[in-house]
Amino acid sequence: MIDVFDRVAAHDVAGELGEVFAAAFGAPGYDDERADAQRFAGEQLPTHAARDDFKLVVARLPRPVGTPPAGNGVGSLDVAGVMGGSGPIAGFAYGFTGHLGQWWSDRVAAAIGPELAAEWIGGHFEVVELAVLPAAQGQGLGTALMQELMRDLPNRKALLTTYADDRPAPRLYRRLGWQLLVSDLGWGSALYGMDRGVPVGS
Repeated sequence: MIDVFDRVAAHDVAGELGEVFAAAFGAPGYDDERADAQRFAGEQLPTHAARDDFKLVVARLPRPVGTPPAGNGVGSLDVAGVMGGSGPIAGFAYGFTGHLGQWWSDRVAAAIGPELAAEWIGGHFEVVELAVLPAAQGQGLGTALMQELMRDLPNRKALLTTYADDRPAPRLYRRLGWQLLVSDLGWGSALYGMDRGVPVGS
């Protein structure tokens, strides 16, 4: 099951999301210095949850027999063949509408130049995180999370940064129709964009 959370519900599961975040980005092969569960839950998520059009999608493992359902989401749907359940969180993704004057937008704008920045940055949907527990990876969960995150957004354009080298995450985004805009922004991250007004493959 994938649940769609608003900013209030996101605060209720911040600690659990932080544990998933730390497990995903602290795993061998990633060893990301950002993989700090407390910083994510106490600083990053609350800051981003206050942004315009914040949207969080959460996937859960099957709920163990005899335990009550989580019941935190504001809406949910079953995803055929993908980890259905209402138990512990196995993965999540979130984003919000980004604007110039915010740290990420300004940093990327400075790196890509005025022409590309004018085309893409400002009013875009900013995909901030996609994190899946290592044990749950490779089962289509990341795809399902991203598809639900992007569903029914008010934004025409969307942006994200991910690893510049060849890893599962950038391969996933390309399969989902994201366009590589800049192969390396100068700090080991590539910039991808999606124009949701243009059919995939056109």
